[in-house]
Amino acid sequence: MYFDNAAPGPGPYNSELGTPMESAVEQGSAGPRGSAAAMALTALGVVFGDIGTSPLYTLKTVIELAGGKPAPETALGLLSLVIWTLLIVTAIKYVTLVMRADNDGEGGILALMSLLGVKKRHRPGLIALGLFGAALIYGDGAITPAISVLSALEGLKIVTPAVTAFVLPAAVAVLIALFVIQSQGTTRIGHVFGPIMALWFVTIALLGLWGVTQNPRVLLAFDPRIALSYLFTGGYRSFLVLGGVFLCVTGAEALYADMGHFGARPIRLAWYFLVLPALLLNYAGQTALVLAGAPIEDNIFYRLCPAPLLLLLIVLATMATIIASQAVITGAYSMTRQAIQLGWCPRLRITQTSSEGYGQIYVGAVNWLLMIVTVGLTVTFGSSDRLAAAYGVAVSLTMLLTTILLFVAMHEVWGWNLAVSTIVAGLFFCIDASFVGANLLKVLDGGWVPLLLAATVYTVMTTWHKGAVAVAKASQCLAEPAQEFIARITAAGIPRTPGTAVFLTKTSAGAPVVMTWHVKQNRALHRQLLALTMITEAKPWVGPERRLNLTLIAPDFWRGTAYYGFMETPDVPALLQDFKHHGCSIDFTDVTYYVGHETILRRKDGKGLPLWQERLFAFLQRNSAHLGHFVNLPRDAVVEIGREVEI
Repeated sequence: MYFDNAAPGPGPYNSELGTPMESAVEQGSAGPRGSAAAMALTALGVVFGDIGTSPLYTLKTVIELAGGKPAPETALGLLSLVIWTLLIVTAIKYVTLVMRADNDGEGGILALMSLLGVKKRHRPGLIALGLFGAALIYGDGAITPAISVLSALEGLKIVTPAVTAFVLPAAVAVLIALFVIQSQGTTRIGHVFGPIMALWFVTIALLGLWGVTQNPRVLLAFDPRIALSYLFTGGYRSFLVLGGVFLCVTGAEALYADMGHFGARPIRLAWYFLVLPALLLNYAGQTALVLAGAPIEDNIFYRLCPAPLLLLLIVLATMATIIASQAVITGAYSMTRQAIQLGWCPRLRITQTSSEGYGQIYVGAVNWLLMIVTVGLTVTFGSSDRLAAAYGVAVSLTMLLTTILLFVAMHEVWGWNLAVSTIVAGLFFCIDASFVGANLLKVLDGGWVPLLLAATVYTVMTTWHKGAVAVAKASQCLAEPAQEFIARITAAGIPRTPGTAVFLTKTSAGAPVVMTWHVKQNRALHRQLLALTMITEAKPWVGPERRLNLTLIAPDFWRGTAYYGFMETPDVPALLQDFKHHGCSIDFTDVTYYVGHETILRRKDGKGLPLWQERLFAFLQRNSAHLGHFVNLPRDAVVEIGREVEI
């Protein structure tokens, strides 16, 4: 897809090469439907799996980093760090503030980037931050399903060590099954996963409450001074501990990215009324057992459970950690759609899986690529302990980049005073930077994996955009004024055949390039002509009074511009039926649709893209989805005309 300038933004842009919103939206869908409570229950199974299963491993990891067998003051300090990390990073920063920075209901760092007007103003710094932040989510997203499923199945070894040899094969099988069911859509998955996760949160809350009753002293950890005291008196070890504390909020960025699937209100309801209280109670309950002298060699979480119910809890935990993978998978879908919309990703086939919410989609190409990488990491690392070394690096960096963009949004979009914006964002920045520093210590132990994946995605994004801009410039150079074109073909005696030709074009003036290609190759032209451009605006819906703009530029030669909101589905054949109501005299009973297709070549003068970028863009161009799928063109009435374009 090509934009009207080199900078990405939320709209308007030309859809000659297809738009993601067009493919994803079900006509007439206005967003998430149903009661907020029902949507909140469904969101539990899609959005909160990652952050909701963190009690399984977070406190255990934190205690190990703190040296094991902590003194009571140390245990309270560790718990206080976890509590206030959850409250500040997730509850205050993401759920309360960042989720306000939506782009017409869509969340994620790309939506935040586009909200800052990077299309209207040349802001390469903000673009780079947003793109790399999005790429980092892909990198960490490949690790989350692997570590979640492995940690779940490894818990079964507590019941019987005999299953140890079967953990890795079983994890691979479960992961493959998880990715296979994604095509059923987040609504169907959420309807199944939601009640399970609701049971999970109620269970961990009750277990935590029981633990707190054993030693109510843990409630002192809600005093932030205890966290600060440990952090500033513990030296290097307290800094190292932050890498483990961060595990309690690794699902926060995915929560923001998944906002478009359900809307902000259901997510906030689920968070404040169930998820947050359950997490706080469980962490407090685990710490209470530590203060009571419970063994910490194995998983502290399971020590909260009465022995007769342990096997049932392990089964529930296994199901919950499998579900945890869902948040990053659906977040990857949302991120991909936004990248396509903003011109940073090739067209991919996007399937709307539900009428309950526009954001409930499935992207097959992303699903299968993510599955291959995730299964590969699972087999390569082999255990959750080894994967933990790589976990959190990418997400902590993304959170830091989100904070920087949020600062700009506070001042420019929300109109906050510069001093207030600096103080609020500065607090978040210091916290995020501390987590980034602690997590960067993991790079040599496996943290390089998500960084390498993120660099790969970032390279694809920037290459696609540069190539698309280069092709657009090359095409614009060939545009010919419409009057001159008609005069030229008339003077040349080009025959005019019966019927109507509709040329889908990215240019808003002159004769479409695909039309001149057609005449050059076929030495003929239909008697009635329509040059049609579709523009997607940065709003959900466009009223019928603004849908169509028609201009007669020559006898039997019309130019039409159709405007769509990003929650509408363009349907070209249906659109043509409305033309007669706007004074168009063209007969659309016999229509042939013409679309262009470019074959990418390297510029002979050596002034084009670097060779590797040109070849990568050409590969992406060849394998992108076809335009006809996005605008519902009848397959038996489409003519694709190709030409070579040097970039």
